[in-house]
Amino acid sequence: MISWYAVHTRPQAELRALENLQRQGYQAYLPRYRTQVSHARRLQTVLRPLFPRYLFAGIDRAAMRWRPVLSTIGVSDVIRAGDEPAPLPEGLVESLREQEAAGAFDALVRKRSLRLGDLVRVTAGVFEDMIGRLVELRDQDRVVVLLELLGRTVRTELETAAVETA
Repeated sequence: MISWYAVHTRPQAELRALENLQRQGYQAYLPRYRTQVSHARRLQTVLRPLFPRYLFAGIDRAAMRWRPVLSTIGVSDVIRAGDEPAPLPEGLVESLREQEAAGAFDALVRKRSLRLGDLVRVTAGVFEDMIGRLVELRDQDRVVVLLELLGRTVRTELETAAVETA
């Protein structure tokens, strides 16, 4: 019976680890989401790992050894409890696969209502209800806002969902 285990990869080596695990006969799954990035003034749809630096390996412990996973190119470690790998909860990987296939993780809609220079109100977190000026759109999830704190202007990086136009 196959159990699923979380595998920690080297930085930006998720695909390399996935390919090498599959080449060795292990079942492997890398959950990804679609997002849009701007490159050379063009929007491109790309796949990014849902859990950066992690993927899942399906191992039948009765028929396969798990230690060769540790020496796989791209793999850093296997998440363990003591000296043995810690299995994931039953059905987790199947649930992730279903949600990925349905596009539940995709982040294709960019929030266009925010523009540089706009006054924005923080709607969540420690700076809630503060008004600031939007100075940078980092990506679809992060923005930089200038807030007035203790008599000085401070650059603050916030989640896009935590700000709205004032």
